[in-house]
Amino acid sequence: MSEIRPFLRLSGLEPLVVRPETNFINVGERTNVTGSKKFARLIREGNYEEALSVARQQVESGAQILDINMDDALLDGVMAMHTFVNLLQAEPDIARIPIMLDSSKFAIIEAGLKCIQGKCIVNSISMKEGIEKFVEQAEICLSYGASVIVMAFDEDGQADTLQRRVDICERAYNILTKEVGFHPSDIIFDPNIFAIATGIEEHNNYGVDFIEATRIIKQKMPLTRVSGGVSNISFSFRGNDVVREAMHSVFLYHAIRAGMDMGIVNAGALVVYDEIDPALRELCEDVVLNRNPEGTEKLILFAETVKAKGKEVKKDDAWRATPVHERLKHALVNGITDFIDADTEEARMQYPKPLDVIEGPLMDGMNVVGDLFGSGKMFLPQVVKSARVMKKSVAYLFPFIEAEKEERRLAHLEAGTVNEETAGAAKILMATVKGDVHDIGKNIVGVVLGCNGYEVIDLGVMVPADKILDTAQRENVDIIGLSGLITPSLDEMVHVAKEMKRRGMKQPLLIGGATTSRMHTAVKIAPQYDEGIVHVLDASRSVTVAGNLLNKELKVQFLSTINEEYNKLREDFESKRTAKNYITIAQAQANAIKIDWDNYTPPKPEKMGVTVFPDYDLSEIRNYIDWGPFFISWEMKGKFPEILSDPAIGAEATKLYNDANALLDKLINEKWLTAKGVIGFWEADKVAPDTIIIKNEQGGEMTTLEMLRQQIKKAANQPNFSLADFVKPNYDTHHLEGVKDYMGAFAVSIHGIEPHLQRFAEDHDDYSKIMLQALADRFAEAFAEVLHKRTRTEYWGYEQNEQIPIADLVKEKYRGIRPAPGYPACPDHTEKYKLFDLLNAYENAGITLTESLAMYPSASVCGWYFSHPESQYFGINKISEDQLHDYAHRKGMSVDEISRWLSPILE
Repeated sequence: MSEIRPFLRLSGLEPLVVRPETNFINVGERTNVTGSKKFARLIREGNYEEALSVARQQVESGAQILDINMDDALLDGVMAMHTFVNLLQAEPDIARIPIMLDSSKFAIIEAGLKCIQGKCIVNSISMKEGIEKFVEQAEICLSYGASVIVMAFDEDGQADTLQRRVDICERAYNILTKEVGFHPSDIIFDPNIFAIATGIEEHNNYGVDFIEATRIIKQKMPLTRVSGGVSNISFSFRGNDVVREAMHSVFLYHAIRAGMDMGIVNAGALVVYDEIDPALRELCEDVVLNRNPEGTEKLILFAETVKAKGKEVKKDDAWRATPVHERLKHALVNGITDFIDADTEEARMQYPKPLDVIEGPLMDGMNVVGDLFGSGKMFLPQVVKSARVMKKSVAYLFPFIEAEKEERRLAHLEAGTVNEETAGAAKILMATVKGDVHDIGKNIVGVVLGCNGYEVIDLGVMVPADKILDTAQRENVDIIGLSGLITPSLDEMVHVAKEMKRRGMKQPLLIGGATTSRMHTAVKIAPQYDEGIVHVLDASRSVTVAGNLLNKELKVQFLSTINEEYNKLREDFESKRTAKNYITIAQAQANAIKIDWDNYTPPKPEKMGVTVFPDYDLSEIRNYIDWGPFFISWEMKGKFPEILSDPAIGAEATKLYNDANALLDKLINEKWLTAKGVIGFWEADKVAPDTIIIKNEQGGEMTTLEMLRQQIKKAANQPNFSLADFVKPNYDTHHLEGVKDYMGAFAVSIHGIEPHLQRFAEDHDDYSKIMLQALADRFAEAFAEVLHKRTRTEYWGYEQNEQIPIADLVKEKYRGIRPAPGYPACPDHTEKYKLFDLLNAYENAGITLTESLAMYPSASVCGWYFSHPESQYFGINKISEDQLHDYAHRKGMSVDEISRWLSPILE
């Protein structure tokens, strides 16, 4: 049986394992009625729906745990906690992270414990009411499986000295582990963060005492964790966010180094330590570390001069006067290409060999970039700009390196000796698997790995398994990385893993892409190959994973830990699979959404049949761009436009946004791209519970659409949805006869990107290449938004007076839906064939389908149109064997064949 490592393990819908190498964990603080006026007001008013948006903002801003506190004299705290937590659990984008139930009243905590799913943290328990009460509360927490935060508080009050902090925590630790039965990894200590710089001399050492107490606690009780309410440290400067945020950053810098693991902090309002004004940072260091008796007075004087205003960007060319190796480092860190050829040539003249420039100043600079990115002090767009500088410099040196190689070859030839070129950096092969054309994420990962000294071999998109593995063996690569976006790619990854085992290969396999997950990797892919399979969530994790896999000392333990996790995920999957309660397909069909068809007249489209848009105006489409996913593609999380003023990433987000708009101006003015689209509308008859016939204007049958239906047992009055429910049935005779219903479809695509990508690649400009790909994807989605709006207001015309701001379109605040084949409501990609035939999408929109039914060009979107006011988006989730057989029969396909396409939703 595999050993379970003693890590703090928490979960919402997704697990959070706090390992020794895990960075500091942000606990979102704004869902706290004592810390957020807005949240408190919303809870008091009973506006829980809007209160959930506060929680969502904390998650999007980077909170990894969500602190919920309902301690307010005007509130029924038990009811408020019960209501809010229950609502929150139904929001997957919020509930995915673990919850911290925070209250000074244990009854409120217990109300939350009764509602919570996953493994949460209770904040807090203490010995302030005596040992008996402490043990009672701890046992209740243990019975719910919760981890606990223990305050440094006993019968004599809160610990306010170093020694009392340590003594109380040690006493509580012995009680919890020896009497109650807590595992040390489930204990989190809060040694009390108090306000400093208050003007009271006794308070001056509070920061130092917390930091030193943390260091001692981690030495004496190494498996425990340390947390704290970070904003307390700056309470004496309330109202001055600039000073407070600087104090938080300085305090965390030192506390984390001492062993602090997590803290309650506004994740969206943390300033980067290195970016604090140097004078302010020095003053904050003085008061946090209590190293200057006059520190408080000086910080107060400084605070009076500080106003929260945007920084003025001034061009500073002083770096041009530094030595060439420093100039190269500066250019790499700041992504400056203006002088790179001249500086590279100067360096080449100073070093014995051209290769020495790469292995010397260039790699030194990239090491700095890697360190800054790994520590969260640089963001992905900056790293990609750094890669552009590196590639341009290497490209300049390449002819000189090749000339040297040729000289050596001729010299060996003349001397009759063997030319043995030594091996270089570790090689990582990357490819998007067969049938899939999406590669933005793969390209980003390749750039980040390249920035960290790896040689990346990128085979591109739609790469068959044999080509991937033949190349890996021929090039003797160290790691193989697979990418994919569409669900059939998951099966292809399983096939690659099986082939690697059959060939007896030894390279670790990395799995990444939008549809991949740790669970799928653990359940489906990892069992097929024994030499190490790791799911990589995003580019920022890839360097750490590669480093662990290529380090002989770390690899065994790293893979052992991964295997333990995957084994546990497989066990959880099996147990959950058997625990889920399904109903029969007949029962699910009987529980369809109840729509009053007798009192509804379906609107007839203003224009039936197909309408083609061969070259839509990009300037109009631009106005409909949803910028949120654009920033996510660059691994910058936050809502737009708020992300542009975010204290932590706002400056870089603004630069990225400005660069994107400059490129948009250029590509629109110079007509780089062409937007092609097609829409169509036809009569639709629902002839069976999940079957729709599409007819032409003469009433002739054009095609039959087969839909899937939710099959998990629902709560009372909750329907089992199918998209067929939103079309009027004609097989149920009690409905009005002769009333027709209609459906629509669309396909849009952005063309012309390839020559520009090629030009950027030849110019070693990954930044512009990835930017253009990301913008093309945004254009495709925006084009779909434009045509859906025109469908509602013109072509179908059921909402001719619609007045919805563009900002609300991305929130789907309109009537009707446009679900896409292959996605949650209709997960069968093979229905895409019918959509393409109806629209003649190949001719009219220039889109082709790969063997895995990915669309090419990759910046393409297609889907169905439904107009009924009650139509809504949903996910099919999993289906049972009876629906699978019924669906295969309706489709005229074998069970084996349709199972391959539906594998992600099969139980």
